[in-house]
Amino acid sequence: MKTLPDFDMVLFGGTGDLAMRKLLPALYQQVKAGTLSAGSRILAAARKQLSREAFLELAEATCRPFLGESYDPDTWRSFADRIHYFPMDVQSGASYGALGERLGQHPDRVRVFYYSTSPDFFAAISAHLGATGLITADSRVVVEKPLGHDLESSREINDAVGRHFAERQIFRIDHYLGKEPVQNLLALRFGNVLFEPLWRREWVQDVQITVAEQLGVEGRGDFYERTGALRDMLQNHLLQLLCIVAMEPPTSSDPDAVRDEKLKVLRSLKPFTPQDVVTKTVRGQYKAGAVGSRPVAGYAQEPGVAADSRTETFVAVKAEIDTWRWAGVPFFLRTGKRMSDKLAEIVINFRQVPHPIFGGADHTSRANRLIIRMQPDESMRLYLMAKQPGDAMTLHPVNLNLDFEESFRERRLEAYERLLLDAIRGKLTLFVRRDEQEAAWHWVEPILDSWAASEDRPKLYTAGSWGPAGSSALLSRDGLAWNEED
Repeated sequence: MKTLPDFDMVLFGGTGDLAMRKLLPALYQQVKAGTLSAGSRILAAARKQLSREAFLELAEATCRPFLGESYDPDTWRSFADRIHYFPMDVQSGASYGALGERLGQHPDRVRVFYYSTSPDFFAAISAHLGATGLITADSRVVVEKPLGHDLESSREINDAVGRHFAERQIFRIDHYLGKEPVQNLLALRFGNVLFEPLWRREWVQDVQITVAEQLGVEGRGDFYERTGALRDMLQNHLLQLLCIVAMEPPTSSDPDAVRDEKLKVLRSLKPFTPQDVVTKTVRGQYKAGAVGSRPVAGYAQEPGVAADSRTETFVAVKAEIDTWRWAGVPFFLRTGKRMSDKLAEIVINFRQVPHPIFGGADHTSRANRLIIRMQPDESMRLYLMAKQPGDAMTLHPVNLNLDFEESFRERRLEAYERLLLDAIRGKLTLFVRRDEQEAAWHWVEPILDSWAASEDRPKLYTAGSWGPAGSSALLSRDGLAWNEED
């Protein structure tokens, strides 16, 4: 990759978990790859009163476990030369004049403002940046989810940021869109002629999208109590993956051409009635159990969680898309914490052959499937039926496996690496547009409203399982099963 032109990146919330686990390691990797120029600067801004030396010591100690074997002392020193620390209260306008002095007069230099803070601070940061003239024509702002807790609050945040940044300057990040398998899904669909004729209701039986975590709330009980699984994962990550699977071929790879097609999918999702919420959604909450043979507490026993909490840590939804391509094809979305495995995958189940000729139904019980896996490994597997060796015509499932580590020896970019590079370059394709985000909120709000009005509590499931029994029943009504149950 070519070296990037000089830029300044301001990380608001520079001592926080996201900055230390994801953002600084991603930028370090680009120093190691030779893409970050020596003149580029990273300004970490946070409340803590630290000297630059103290911050760099903290950053190295915290980031090193996330760098693994790529850590190199000389590379880290080169990276550290680009880092500056700026103690500030983001809500105080007095701090921004000093920040402007640190940035200096470089109107043609790219400025990236990364809001690695609570969305509660987005309005104040944007207003102070605008009031002090720190937003140049070549500035971008990167904002993290969740942007609000419903459609109205999302609009308020977008309005507050949009008063000072044009839409072309706003990069709403969803790190799942930066993952290599998701990029390859786009390549598979729109860079090949093989699958597109089959990518429709006539040949696809159902689609399953799963993002499962073995972790619990990890000390973020207060945050999770206000959020829940639907807002935290399904409203953004899973719906974006659904859009990539279901979108029509865009006219080009231009950012708005791609995002126009995703928006059409979101607007074509069949809206939920109160009765649909009862029959087509499942919400759960984990209770004490064991994950990887290690005993874990239930959600209600986590710090910061109310003993009578009604917050969901698991959600499964049956989504339907009212278009000619997808009418009648169910899309099952599932996410949860304290699940059996750490797993993120998309499963495309194709229909059975219309007329089996090789013996009984058991020979073709496992139809063709395409599995795009994002974690723990990154791969694509196409399952086919082949003849089993022997004198009988007995079919057996086999798979064509594209293992990215085996096929491509060069190091693959982590999601945040790719997205940070795109933000610096001003490439918006992998970032969420405002109307996309609002369409997603519009679709999930009836679910949230129905849950809030219902006296039913989330169904308990044992930590280390695949969620409540209702999740399996959601598919069994259509004669289907989740991939791990098939």
